[in-house]
Amino acid sequence: MKILMLSDVFFPRVNGVSTSIQTFRADLQALGHSVTLVAPEYGASHEQSGAPAGASNASGADPQIVRIPSRPVPRDPEDRLFVWSKLMAYLRTLRPDEVDLVHIQTPFMAHYAGVRLARRLGAPLIETYHTYFEHYLHHYVPGLPAALTRYVARRFTVAQCHDVQAVVSPSRQMAEALRAYGVQTPIEVLPTGLPPLCFKHGDGARYRAMQGIAPDRPTALFVGRVAHEKNIDFLIEMLVRLREMVPNVLLIIAGEGPAEAHIRALVTARGLDAHVHYQGYMDRHTTLLDCYRAADAFVFASRTETQGLVLLEAMAQGTPVVSTAVMGTADVLAGVQGAVVVPEEIEAFAAGVARVLTDRTLRASLGELARQEALRWSSRHMAERLVKLYEQLIEDDLVVRPAGDRVAPATVAPARVAAQEEVRGT
Repeated sequence: MKILMLSDVFFPRVNGVSTSIQTFRADLQALGHSVTLVAPEYGASHEQSGAPAGASNASGADPQIVRIPSRPVPRDPEDRLFVWSKLMAYLRTLRPDEVDLVHIQTPFMAHYAGVRLARRLGAPLIETYHTYFEHYLHHYVPGLPAALTRYVARRFTVAQCHDVQAVVSPSRQMAEALRAYGVQTPIEVLPTGLPPLCFKHGDGARYRAMQGIAPDRPTALFVGRVAHEKNIDFLIEMLVRLREMVPNVLLIIAGEGPAEAHIRALVTARGLDAHVHYQGYMDRHTTLLDCYRAADAFVFASRTETQGLVLLEAMAQGTPVVSTAVMGTADVLAGVQGAVVVPEEIEAFAAGVARVLTDRTLRASLGELARQEALRWSSRHMAERLVKLYEQLIEDDLVVRPAGDRVAPATVAPARVAAQEEVRGT
Protein backbone atom coordinates (compact mmCIF):
# COMPACT_ATOMS: atom_id res chain seq x y z
CA MET A 1 0.00 0.00 0.00
CA LYS A 2 1.27 3.49 -0.90
CA ILE A 3 0.27 6.04 1.76
CA LEU A 4 0.87 9.77 1.61
CA MET A 5 0.78 11.65 4.93
CA LEU A 6 0.65 15.45 5.21
CA SER A 7 1.41 17.34 8.41
CA ASP A 8 2.03 20.97 9.35
CA VAL A 9 4.38 19.75 12.10
CA PHE A 10 7.05 17.09 12.45
CA PHE A 11 10.43 16.65 14.08
CA PRO A 12 12.56 18.54 14.97
CA ARG A 13 9.38 20.17 16.33
CA VAL A 14 8.76 18.04 19.41
CA ASN A 15 5.15 17.30 20.36
CA GLY A 16 2.63 14.48 20.47
CA VAL A 17 1.70 14.84 16.80
CA SER A 18 5.31 14.38 15.68
CA THR A 19 5.67 11.37 17.97
CA SER A 20 2.44 9.80 16.74
CA ILE A 21 3.38 10.24 13.08
CA GLN A 22 6.85 8.80 13.61
CA THR A 23 5.53 5.82 15.57
CA PHE A 24 2.85 4.88 13.05
CA ARG A 25 5.17 5.40 10.07
CA ALA A 26 7.81 3.10 11.52
CA ASP A 27 5.33 0.30 12.18
CA LEU A 28 3.52 0.72 8.85
CA GLN A 29 6.85 0.48 7.04
CA ALA A 30 7.79 -2.58 9.08
CA LEU A 31 4.53 -4.14 7.92
CA GLY A 32 5.64 -3.62 4.31
CA HIS A 33 3.82 -0.43 3.37
CA SER A 34 5.29 2.67 1.72
CA VAL A 35 4.63 5.84 3.75
CA THR A 36 5.69 9.21 2.35
CA LEU A 37 5.41 12.15 4.76
CA VAL A 38 5.18 15.74 3.53
CA ALA A 39 6.19 18.17 6.30
CA PRO A 40 7.67 21.67 6.72
CA GLU A 41 11.34 22.43 6.46
CA TYR A 42 12.78 23.72 9.75
CA GLY A 43 15.72 25.84 8.74
CA ALA A 44 19.33 24.95 8.03
CA SER A 45 19.14 21.44 9.48
CA HIS A 46 17.31 20.30 6.35
CA GLU A 47 19.47 20.73 3.25
CA GLN A 48 18.25 20.81 -0.32
CA SER A 49 18.78 17.45 -1.98
CA GLY A 50 17.29 17.73 -5.43
CA ALA A 51 13.71 16.84 -4.47
CA PRO A 52 11.13 18.20 -6.92
CA ALA A 53 9.39 21.58 -6.89
CA GLY A 54 11.22 23.15 -3.98
CA ALA A 55 10.89 20.17 -1.66
CA SER A 56 13.89 18.84 0.24
CA ASN A 57 14.99 16.02 2.50
CA ALA A 58 17.34 16.08 5.47
CA SER A 59 20.78 14.98 4.35
CA GLY A 60 21.12 11.26 5.02
CA ALA A 61 17.60 11.05 6.43
CA ASP A 62 14.55 9.00 5.47
CA PRO A 63 14.06 9.55 1.71
CA GLN A 64 10.30 9.24 2.21
CA ILE A 65 10.18 12.42 4.30
CA VAL A 66 9.67 15.32 1.91
CA ARG A 67 10.45 18.74 3.38
CA ILE A 68 8.65 21.76 1.93
CA PRO A 69 9.99 25.33 2.39
CA SER A 70 8.20 27.14 5.20
CA ARG A 71 7.96 30.43 7.11
CA PRO A 72 7.85 31.17 10.85
CA VAL A 73 4.42 31.29 12.47
CA PRO A 74 3.61 34.68 14.05
CA ARG A 75 3.51 34.51 17.89
CA ASP A 76 4.73 30.90 17.85
CA PRO A 77 8.43 30.60 16.93
CA GLU A 78 8.47 26.80 17.38
CA ASP A 79 6.13 26.16 14.46
CA ARG A 80 6.39 26.69 10.73
CA LEU A 81 3.93 27.56 7.97
CA PHE A 82 4.20 25.87 4.58
CA VAL A 83 4.95 28.08 1.60
CA TRP A 84 1.70 27.25 -0.14
CA SER A 85 3.00 27.60 -3.69
CA LYS A 86 5.88 25.19 -2.95
CA LEU A 87 3.57 22.71 -1.27
CA MET A 88 1.16 22.69 -4.19
CA ALA A 89 4.00 22.50 -6.71
CA TYR A 90 5.28 19.32 -5.10
CA LEU A 91 1.83 17.73 -4.80
CA ARG A 92 1.15 18.41 -8.48
CA THR A 93 4.04 16.06 -9.33
CA LEU A 94 2.23 13.08 -7.78
CA ARG A 95 0.37 10.65 -10.05
CA PRO A 96 -2.66 8.47 -9.17
CA ASP A 97 -0.61 5.29 -9.32
CA GLU A 98 1.79 6.69 -6.68
CA VAL A 99 -0.79 7.25 -3.94
CA ASP A 100 -3.35 4.70 -2.72
CA LEU A 101 -4.56 6.83 0.21
CA VAL A 102 -4.02 10.32 1.67
CA HIS A 103 -3.77 10.69 5.45
CA ILE A 104 -3.93 14.25 6.85
CA GLN A 105 -2.39 14.71 10.29
CA THR A 106 -3.06 18.39 11.06
CA PRO A 107 -5.90 20.85 10.34
CA PHE A 108 -4.02 23.77 8.84
CA MET A 109 -2.46 24.01 5.36
CA ALA A 110 -1.94 20.25 5.34
CA HIS A 111 -5.69 19.72 5.54
CA TYR A 112 -6.61 21.89 2.57
CA ALA A 113 -3.71 20.62 0.48
CA GLY A 114 -4.66 17.02 1.32
CA VAL A 115 -8.29 17.58 0.30
CA ARG A 116 -7.19 19.02 -3.05
CA LEU A 117 -4.73 16.22 -3.66
CA ALA A 118 -7.19 13.44 -2.82
CA ARG A 119 -9.81 14.94 -5.13
CA ARG A 120 -7.34 15.25 -7.99
CA LEU A 121 -6.00 11.70 -7.59
CA GLY A 122 -9.33 10.09 -6.73
CA ALA A 123 -7.72 8.69 -3.58
CA PRO A 124 -9.46 7.91 -0.28
CA LEU A 125 -8.95 10.58 2.39
CA ILE A 126 -8.59 10.20 6.17
CA GLU A 127 -7.61 12.62 8.94
CA THR A 128 -6.38 12.19 12.51
CA TYR A 129 -7.84 14.69 14.98
CA HIS A 130 -4.93 15.11 17.38
CA THR A 131 -5.77 18.38 19.12
CA TYR A 132 -8.65 19.58 21.28
CA PHE A 133 -8.67 23.11 19.88
CA GLU A 134 -11.62 24.59 21.74
CA HIS A 135 -9.79 24.49 25.08
CA TYR A 136 -6.74 26.44 24.05
CA LEU A 137 -7.45 28.52 20.94
CA HIS A 138 -8.29 31.56 23.09
CA HIS A 139 -4.74 31.56 24.47
CA TYR A 140 -3.43 32.26 20.97
CA VAL A 141 -6.11 34.72 19.88
CA PRO A 142 -5.98 37.26 22.73
CA GLY A 143 -8.78 39.76 23.00
CA LEU A 144 -11.57 37.50 21.76
CA PRO A 145 -14.07 36.01 24.24
CA ALA A 146 -13.40 32.37 25.09
CA ALA A 147 -17.00 31.50 24.17
CA LEU A 148 -16.45 32.87 20.68
CA THR A 149 -13.18 31.02 20.12
CA ARG A 150 -14.81 27.78 21.32
CA TYR A 151 -17.65 28.25 18.84
CA VAL A 152 -15.23 28.98 16.00
CA ALA A 153 -13.08 25.96 16.91
CA ARG A 154 -16.10 23.66 16.92
CA ARG A 155 -17.48 24.86 13.57
CA PHE A 156 -14.01 24.69 12.05
CA THR A 157 -13.61 21.13 13.31
CA VAL A 158 -17.00 19.96 12.01
CA ALA A 159 -16.35 21.43 8.56
CA GLN A 160 -12.97 19.75 8.28
CA CYS A 161 -14.18 16.37 9.52
CA HIS A 162 -16.88 16.45 6.85
CA ASP A 163 -14.19 16.89 4.19
CA VAL A 164 -12.85 13.38 4.76
CA GLN A 165 -14.14 9.82 4.63
CA ALA A 166 -13.00 8.80 8.09
CA VAL A 167 -11.57 10.42 11.20
CA VAL A 168 -9.08 8.83 13.58
CA SER A 169 -9.48 9.89 17.21
CA PRO A 170 -6.71 9.00 19.70
CA SER A 171 -9.26 8.54 22.51
CA ARG A 172 -12.88 7.64 23.17
CA GLN A 173 -13.45 10.96 24.93
CA MET A 174 -12.25 12.92 21.92
CA ALA A 175 -14.53 10.90 19.66
CA GLU A 176 -17.47 11.67 21.94
CA ALA A 177 -16.61 15.37 21.81
CA LEU A 178 -16.56 15.29 18.01
CA ARG A 179 -19.94 13.61 17.93
CA ALA A 180 -21.28 16.26 20.33
CA TYR A 181 -20.03 18.95 17.94
CA GLY A 182 -22.15 17.40 15.19
CA VAL A 183 -19.53 15.42 13.25
CA GLN A 184 -21.26 12.74 11.15
CA THR A 185 -18.14 11.26 9.53
CA PRO A 186 -17.19 7.73 10.70
CA ILE A 187 -14.76 7.91 13.64
CA GLU A 188 -12.23 5.23 14.53
CA VAL A 189 -10.78 5.38 18.07
CA LEU A 190 -7.14 4.47 17.57
CA PRO A 191 -4.48 5.57 20.09
CA THR A 192 -0.82 5.90 19.27
CA GLY A 193 1.02 2.89 20.65
CA LEU A 194 4.40 2.64 22.34
CA PRO A 195 7.33 1.43 20.23
CA PRO A 196 9.72 -1.13 21.76
CA LEU A 197 12.38 1.53 22.43
CA CYS A 198 10.11 3.14 25.03
CA PHE A 199 10.57 0.06 27.20
CA LYS A 200 14.35 0.22 27.16
CA HIS A 201 15.44 0.98 30.74
CA GLY A 202 16.74 4.51 31.21
CA ASP A 203 19.48 5.39 33.67
CA GLY A 204 17.97 7.63 36.34
CA ALA A 205 21.15 7.82 38.39
CA ARG A 206 23.06 9.08 35.35
CA TYR A 207 20.48 11.79 34.71
CA ARG A 208 20.53 12.97 38.34
CA ALA A 209 24.33 13.07 38.37
CA MET A 210 24.50 15.08 35.13
CA GLN A 211 21.91 17.58 36.37
CA GLY A 212 23.33 17.89 39.89
CA ILE A 213 20.23 16.42 41.56
CA ALA A 214 20.93 14.53 44.79
CA PRO A 215 20.24 10.77 44.51
CA ASP A 216 17.77 10.82 47.39
CA ARG A 217 15.96 14.07 46.65
CA PRO A 218 12.19 13.49 46.18
CA THR A 219 11.56 14.39 42.54
CA ALA A 220 8.42 14.85 40.48
CA LEU A 221 8.47 15.23 36.69
CA PHE A 222 6.36 16.91 34.03
CA VAL A 223 7.18 16.20 30.37
CA GLY A 224 5.45 18.07 27.58
CA ARG A 225 5.14 21.27 25.64
CA VAL A 226 5.37 24.27 27.95
CA ALA A 227 2.13 25.78 26.75
CA HIS A 228 -0.96 27.27 28.37
CA GLU A 229 -3.20 24.32 27.51
CA LYS A 230 -0.99 21.93 29.50
CA ASN A 231 -2.23 23.45 32.79
CA ILE A 232 1.28 23.79 34.22
CA ASP A 233 0.09 26.78 36.26
CA PHE A 234 -1.94 24.34 38.34
CA LEU A 235 1.12 22.15 38.93
CA ILE A 236 3.06 25.19 40.17
CA GLU A 237 0.26 26.17 42.57
CA MET A 238 0.11 22.54 43.70
CA LEU A 239 3.86 22.60 44.30
CA VAL A 240 3.41 25.41 46.84
CA ARG A 241 1.31 23.02 48.95
CA LEU A 242 3.47 19.98 48.18
CA ARG A 243 6.56 21.78 49.51
CA GLU A 244 4.83 22.05 52.88
CA MET A 245 4.39 18.26 52.91
CA VAL A 246 7.77 17.36 51.37
CA PRO A 247 10.11 20.30 52.10
CA ASN A 248 12.96 19.31 49.76
CA VAL A 249 10.77 18.30 46.80
CA LEU A 250 11.97 19.10 43.27
CA LEU A 251 9.78 19.45 40.18
CA ILE A 252 11.45 18.90 36.80
CA ILE A 253 9.71 20.67 33.91
CA ALA A 254 10.97 18.99 30.75
CA GLY A 255 10.00 20.73 27.54
CA GLU A 256 9.86 24.07 25.78
CA GLY A 257 7.10 26.29 24.49
CA PRO A 258 5.38 29.67 24.35
CA ALA A 259 4.39 29.72 28.03
CA GLU A 260 7.93 29.22 29.34
CA ALA A 261 8.50 32.86 30.35
CA HIS A 262 5.12 32.93 32.09
CA ILE A 263 5.87 29.71 34.01
CA ARG A 264 9.31 30.94 35.10
CA ALA A 265 7.78 34.19 36.35
CA LEU A 266 5.10 32.30 38.26
CA VAL A 267 7.69 30.02 39.87
CA THR A 268 9.70 33.02 41.01
CA ALA A 269 6.60 34.81 42.30
CA ARG A 270 5.71 31.77 44.42
CA GLY A 271 9.23 31.51 45.83
CA LEU A 272 9.85 28.14 44.19
CA ASP A 273 13.04 28.74 42.22
CA ALA A 274 15.00 26.27 44.37
CA HIS A 275 12.31 23.64 43.83
CA VAL A 276 11.98 23.70 40.03
CA HIS A 277 14.49 22.38 37.51
CA TYR A 278 13.99 23.36 33.86
CA GLN A 279 14.98 20.85 31.21
CA GLY A 280 14.64 21.43 27.48
CA TYR A 281 13.75 18.82 24.90
CA MET A 282 15.72 15.58 25.06
CA ASP A 283 16.51 12.65 22.80
CA ARG A 284 13.53 10.29 23.10
CA HIS A 285 15.70 7.18 22.97
CA THR A 286 18.37 8.15 25.51
CA THR A 287 18.24 11.18 27.79
CA LEU A 288 14.43 11.33 27.96
CA LEU A 289 14.31 7.73 29.16
CA ASP A 290 16.94 8.60 31.77
CA CYS A 291 14.83 11.56 32.89
CA TYR A 292 11.70 9.44 33.30
CA ARG A 293 13.66 6.90 35.37
CA ALA A 294 15.17 9.65 37.52
CA ALA A 295 11.74 10.79 38.73
CA ASP A 296 9.94 9.33 41.73
CA ALA A 297 6.58 10.40 40.29
CA PHE A 298 5.25 11.72 37.00
CA VAL A 299 2.70 14.53 37.40
CA PHE A 300 0.16 15.67 34.83
CA ALA A 301 -2.95 17.86 34.87
CA SER A 302 -3.65 18.80 31.24
CA ARG A 303 -7.32 19.23 30.38
CA THR A 304 -6.91 18.97 26.60
CA GLU A 305 -4.99 15.78 25.83
CA THR A 306 -6.46 13.66 23.06
CA GLN A 307 -4.36 10.77 24.35
CA GLY A 308 -1.57 11.52 26.82
CA LEU A 309 1.43 9.69 25.38
CA VAL A 310 3.78 11.01 28.05
CA LEU A 311 1.81 9.12 30.71
CA LEU A 312 2.40 5.89 28.81
CA GLU A 313 6.08 6.71 28.33
CA ALA A 314 6.50 7.32 32.07
CA MET A 315 4.67 4.08 32.88
CA ALA A 316 6.87 2.16 30.44
CA GLN A 317 9.86 3.29 32.51
CA GLY A 318 8.21 2.12 35.73
CA THR A 319 7.60 5.67 36.97
CA PRO A 320 4.36 6.01 38.97
CA VAL A 321 1.89 8.52 37.55
CA VAL A 322 -0.14 11.02 39.57
CA SER A 323 -2.62 12.66 37.23
CA THR A 324 -6.08 13.95 36.62
CA ALA A 325 -8.18 11.86 34.21
CA VAL A 326 -9.65 14.16 31.58
CA MET A 327 -10.18 13.52 27.86
CA GLY A 328 -7.47 11.20 26.52
CA THR A 329 -5.80 10.70 29.89
CA ALA A 330 -9.02 9.11 31.13
CA ASP A 331 -8.62 6.38 28.47
CA VAL A 332 -4.99 5.77 29.42
CA LEU A 333 -5.69 5.64 33.15
CA ALA A 334 -8.95 3.69 33.09
CA GLY A 335 -8.52 0.74 35.46
CA VAL A 336 -4.75 1.31 35.72
CA GLN A 337 -3.30 0.17 39.05
CA GLY A 338 0.11 1.75 38.50
CA ALA A 339 -1.21 5.29 38.75
CA VAL A 340 -2.84 7.56 41.30
CA VAL A 341 -5.81 9.39 39.75
CA VAL A 342 -6.65 12.63 41.53
CA PRO A 343 -9.07 15.53 40.98
CA GLU A 344 -7.86 18.93 39.83
CA GLU A 345 -7.76 20.20 43.39
CA ILE A 346 -4.55 21.46 44.95
CA GLU A 347 -4.91 19.69 48.30
CA ALA A 348 -5.89 16.31 46.84
CA PHE A 349 -3.27 16.43 44.09
CA ALA A 350 -0.48 17.44 46.48
CA ALA A 351 -1.47 14.71 48.92
CA GLY A 352 -1.37 12.12 46.14
CA VAL A 353 2.10 13.18 45.02
CA ALA A 354 3.38 13.36 48.61
CA ARG A 355 2.18 9.83 49.28
CA VAL A 356 4.12 8.46 46.31
CA LEU A 357 7.25 10.49 47.05
CA THR A 358 7.49 9.48 50.71
CA ASP A 359 6.49 5.79 50.57
CA ARG A 360 9.26 3.76 48.95
CA THR A 361 7.31 0.49 49.07
CA LEU A 362 4.24 2.02 47.46
CA ARG A 363 6.39 3.68 44.82
CA ALA A 364 8.06 0.40 43.86
CA SER A 365 4.73 -1.43 43.70
CA LEU A 366 3.10 1.27 41.56
CA GLY A 367 6.13 1.39 39.27
CA GLU A 368 6.02 -2.33 38.52
CA LEU A 369 2.27 -2.23 37.90
CA ALA A 370 2.68 0.81 35.64
CA ARG A 371 5.25 -0.97 33.49
CA GLN A 372 2.99 -3.99 33.08
CA GLU A 373 0.06 -1.77 32.11
CA ALA A 374 2.15 0.05 29.50
CA LEU A 375 2.84 -3.24 27.73
CA ARG A 376 -0.81 -3.31 26.59
CA TRP A 377 -0.21 -0.29 24.33
CA SER A 378 1.85 -1.97 21.61
CA SER A 379 2.49 0.29 18.62
CA ARG A 380 2.57 -2.69 16.25
CA HIS A 381 -0.98 -3.65 17.23
CA MET A 382 -2.22 -0.09 16.68
CA ALA A 383 -0.57 0.05 13.25
CA GLU A 384 -2.23 -3.22 12.23
CA ARG A 385 -5.61 -1.73 13.14
CA LEU A 386 -4.81 1.36 11.05
CA VAL A 387 -3.96 -0.84 8.07
CA LYS A 388 -7.38 -2.50 8.31
CA LEU A 389 -9.01 0.93 8.28
CA TYR A 390 -6.96 1.98 5.25
CA GLU A 391 -7.93 -1.22 3.42
CA GLN A 392 -11.60 -0.65 4.13
CA LEU A 393 -11.44 2.92 2.80
CA ILE A 394 -9.64 1.83 -0.34
CA GLU A 395 -12.19 -0.92 -0.84
CA ASP A 396 -15.02 1.58 -0.49
CA ASP A 397 -13.20 3.68 -3.08
CA LEU A 398 -15.25 6.85 -2.62
CA VAL A 399 -13.97 10.39 -2.54
CA VAL A 400 -15.37 13.10 -0.29
CA ARG A 401 -15.61 16.55 -1.81
CA PRO A 402 -15.04 19.60 0.44
CA ALA A 403 -18.81 20.15 0.51
CA GLY A 404 -19.21 16.70 2.03
CA ASP A 405 -20.77 14.97 -1.02
CA ARG A 406 -19.55 11.52 -1.94
CA VAL A 407 -18.60 11.23 -5.60
CA ALA A 408 -18.89 8.10 -7.72
CA PRO A 409 -15.58 6.65 -8.95
CA ALA A 410 -16.45 7.58 -12.55
CA THR A 411 -15.70 11.23 -11.71
CA VAL A 412 -12.28 10.67 -10.17
CA ALA A 413 -8.88 10.78 -11.83
CA PRO A 414 -8.82 8.80 -15.12
CA ALA A 415 -5.83 6.69 -14.15
CA ARG A 416 -7.56 5.44 -11.04
CA VAL A 417 -10.82 4.76 -12.93
CA ALA A 418 -8.91 2.71 -15.49
CA ALA A 419 -7.27 0.71 -12.73
CA GLN A 420 -10.62 0.09 -11.05
CA GLU A 421 -12.17 -1.08 -14.34
CA GLU A 422 -9.28 -3.44 -14.95
CA VAL A 423 -9.68 -5.01 -11.51
CA ARG A 424 -13.42 -5.41 -12.02
CA GLY A 425 -12.90 -6.92 -15.45
CA THR A 426 -14.95 -4.24 -17.23
